[in-house]
Amino acid sequence: MATPPPPGIPLPPEHELALIDRELTQLDARRAYLLARREWLLRLPVPPAAPNGWAAHTLSPPARPKEASAPGAQNVLLTLGAVLLAVAALAFTLVSWGSLGIAGRSAVLAVVTAAALGAPALLLRRGLRSTAESVAAVGLLLTVLDAYAVYAVATPDTHGTAYAAGAAAVLAALWAGYARALPRLVVPLPAALLTAQLPLPLAAVAAAAGPVGTGWALLATAALDAALVLLPGVRSRAAVSGPAAVSGAVLGAGALLSGLSEIAPAGSAGAAAGPALLLAACAALGVAVAWREPSATAAGAVGGLAGIAATGGALRPELPRDWAVPAFLLLALPLLAAVRASGLPAAVRRGLTGAGAGVAALAALSALLPALGSLGLRVTVLGEVWASTTPSPQAYGPGAAAAVTLLVAAGAAGWLARVLARPEPGAVAVVLGWAGLFAAPLLCGLPVAAVLAAQLAVTAAAGAGAVRLGRGPGYAAAACAVVGALNLSVAALDGRTATFAVFGLLGAGCAAGAAWRPAPPPVRAGAAVLAVGYAAALAAALGALWGLAAFWWALPLLAVPAAVAAAGPRLGPVRLPAEVAAGAVGAVALLLASWPWEPARAALVCALAGVVCAGAAVRAERRGLGWAAGALFVAATWIRLSASGVQVPEAYTLPVTVPALVVGLLRRRRDGQASSWTAYGPGLGATLLPSLLAAWGDPHWQRPLLLGLAALAVTLLGAHRRLQAPLLLGGATLAAVALHELAPYVVQVADALPRWLPPALAGLLLLVVGATYEKRLRDARRLRAALGRLR
Repeated sequence: MATPPPPGIPLPPEHELALIDRELTQLDARRAYLLARREWLLRLPVPPAAPNGWAAHTLSPPARPKEASAPGAQNVLLTLGAVLLAVAALAFTLVSWGSLGIAGRSAVLAVVTAAALGAPALLLRRGLRSTAESVAAVGLLLTVLDAYAVYAVATPDTHGTAYAAGAAAVLAALWAGYARALPRLVVPLPAALLTAQLPLPLAAVAAAAGPVGTGWALLATAALDAALVLLPGVRSRAAVSGPAAVSGAVLGAGALLSGLSEIAPAGSAGAAAGPALLLAACAALGVAVAWREPSATAAGAVGGLAGIAATGGALRPELPRDWAVPAFLLLALPLLAAVRASGLPAAVRRGLTGAGAGVAALAALSALLPALGSLGLRVTVLGEVWASTTPSPQAYGPGAAAAVTLLVAAGAAGWLARVLARPEPGAVAVVLGWAGLFAAPLLCGLPVAAVLAAQLAVTAAAGAGAVRLGRGPGYAAAACAVVGALNLSVAALDGRTATFAVFGLLGAGCAAGAAWRPAPPPVRAGAAVLAVGYAAALAAALGALWGLAAFWWALPLLAVPAAVAAAGPRLGPVRLPAEVAAGAVGAVALLLASWPWEPARAALVCALAGVVCAGAAVRAERRGLGWAAGALFVAATWIRLSASGVQVPEAYTLPVTVPALVVGLLRRRRDGQASSWTAYGPGLGATLLPSLLAAWGDPHWQRPLLLGLAALAVTLLGAHRRLQAPLLLGGATLAAVALHELAPYVVQVADALPRWLPPALAGLLLLVVGATYEKRLRDARRLRAALGRLR
């Protein structure tokens, strides 16, 4: 149950009355329940007394939970009653009105309306507030019907919209007076407030004032709402301030849209003057609301945007089309200065700054997209390299206005970065400044050589910024440098001289960036990768200049990984990314050499790549490349053998086995604990297994004999050296060869034996094994232990 607040905390009268009414309703409901309970208990027979003097608790029936409280049910009933009365009144007015005369109509309306508006006063005196609210709502609806009835009977020739405007004003005044007369009612005052939004807009529509005139009407009404909300005595009344704030925001937005819709298509400054004045008034209202209300940041932002639209819209018809966006950007820059205006209220400062930043961002985006699009047109060069097919400057569209917009926006972002001391605006400034400077020579239609020279300078400046600026702007500058370098690389493919000049300069710049020790490690690593890439591009360009086919470019490309491998430790911290990039270049060389397929060329390139990997594997920290070198050498050998028509498998496997066994022997000498499987297993398996498969399908005796002798030698060597891998692999191979040689004789003997003999021998074997199971198990364990002692 709610309790009244302490006397020391005063409440507004209407809130305190609502609290008292709610408590009285709850007390009435509790009293009714207790009386009913008493009535039921009195009708029961008196039970024997319990030991403690109270009646046994089993006499009480189980209590059922209430599905609805008494006030809730009351409100539902009152709402339904009010709705039914309203429907009945509406039906009477629209349907049965014509069956009465003038006097009857007037009498009925007067009596019913007076009764509906007067009854709430009596109901409030009796404490029936909910009923009073419902009846008052019906009375307010009846006044609307009265107004319609007066129009239909007394003034049918009056303009409908004009009459609606006047009726709305009268009804709003009457309902406001009614709310003042009965202040305990909640419904009349919000209803009067919402109805007061209609007179001025309806009057403007009736007078055919046009979009601008209607906008003024909407703005005037919104201003009245704002004044009502900002009054000191109204802020605490949610029934008034809430609807007034929402209505003012909606009508103000309507006025703003009216002005924008008229100023956008204006063809002259005179045609734009009226909408511009309306937008200026919207701006003044928004800033005024933000000035008085600390939480109205959105109003300040809308005011700033409206001011920019008013000024820019009036100037736009007199400006060239391409320069409209820079004009709006310049108008937005003064609003950014509000961020440092300590004398302004916080809501105004935040709103104006946000409006200026939003317009600047839109202007920068509108200029950035065509600038990047003009740079993207350079991909047409790839259709025919070294053909001097650079598009004409007219194809790039936006001209110098886009570059100016980007540079101005970059300056604004840089200023914000210094004022706010944050890296994000600095990164935006770097990106916008780079885009403006990089695209400006192209957009202004300069000659190709001048464009490339200017863009090289801009790319170099971005690279320098990447190694000197802080973490955020520095990484942004690095990304811009990479994008600019790639774009320049595509553009340089239009001519031979441009290709070598641009690739050489960019490669040298990337190498310098990789060697610059103060630069952040990610920047140095990226510069090293780009330096290797440009070296590879120059090598490919040299191949094209010499007239070599694309598949022969693999030879000059292999010079790049060879140079990186030769540099080795001198590369310092960027060694790993440089070597990874060099490996990618080597892979590209192998792919080029393999298409179209020509065995001699592919074998040559594989062998040269193996030499590069073997040279790099000389250093202890790059021993892993020895496996790559071996694989490349083996691939080169196999390709050569295949091209020569060699089909003997030993010719393919022995070049693998011999080096593998040598490597295994060297490892066992350095590491006595190394397993024989690790040292000799791969080498022996590379020859024994393929040769064994070939021997099983060979009808001649030479291969099995040679393979058996080799397997016997390996087995004896493994037994002598106590090495597990040679012993098992050689023994298994020897057994398989022996089985292969004895197979024909076994088949002949099997055909000569009776059919019952094999099952009998198998059964006898099982009996012997079963009888000596324990001994055989011990023998197996001894064999396993003996093998385990081998290395």
